Amino acid sequence: MNEAQRQLVQSWLTKAQRDLASARVLAAHDKPLLDTAVYHCQQAAEKAVKGFLVFHDCEFEKIHDIETLIHSAIPYESKFSSWMKVGRLLTPYARIFRYPGDAVEPPIEQFEQAMFSATKLYEFVLSVLPEEVHPEK
Repeated sequence: MNEAQRQLVQSWLTKAQRDLASARVLAAHDKPLLDTAVYHCQQAAEKAVKGFLVFHDCEFEKIHDIETLIHSAIPYESKFSSWMKVGRLLTPYARIFRYPGDAVEPPIEQFEQAMFSATKLYEFVLSVLPEEVHPEK
């Protein structure tokens, strides 16, 4: 892996880390913004998997479907198959609360499940990548 690729992978993972941090801040606000927080959970998971794919030189479409991205990651790491359910859970949050419509705000329990799932997927991605590409602390 060359330096440019290392930096790109690290950038994807840093963005994922920041999305998780943003979700925490938004949820902890005195007037929680759970619709935006749950969106950041989806984004964190998506970016973490995309970082993994970049590490493996795997091209991917510009999509928000985490389940599809996970499917692309399985040939490089078979343990991704156990994360398909998380992909199905988080993918709708890329759009469901972002635009006017029926869904306005998720209940706190839904946010907490999204936060837990996104954090665990992010941690899994870090566990299968070398530390040299992990975000700086």
